[in-house]
Amino acid sequence: MTIRFNHTLVHAHDKQASSSFLTGILGLPEATRFGPFLVVELENGVQLDFLDVGGTAITPQHYAFLIDEEDFDAIFERIRAAGLDYWADPMKQRPGEINRNDGGRGVYFEDPDGHLLEVLTRPYGSGG
Repeated sequence: MTIRFNHTLVHAHDKQASSSFLTGILGLPEATRFGPFLVVELENGVQLDFLDVGGTAITPQHYAFLIDEEDFDAIFERIRAAGLDYWADPMKQRPGEINRNDGGRGVYFEDPDGHLLEVLTRPYGSGG
């Protein structure tokens, strides 16, 4: 049996602003339109489908992106250049720091809708 993750919905108050924020920080191509969605496609074929929810309250979600070590510096620089708060941990107890879990590097930051985004260079539990 083959089961692969394909896509998820990302609720946004302004799907254009939120999808552009993500593609800008990660250095990805702009989202494409599909019906009511703006779709950000990742290199492994997974899609994040941004959907406007109007005035509905958004429950923040967590989205983690496994990146190459050499991409970390550029992404982290874009986070800092944007003046974003960032943390070494998901509980936001270590502000202004990155982590070095499993011998890699990782950092958490929020998108315009309060979703907690993470970039990490080593999968958790991979050792190191």
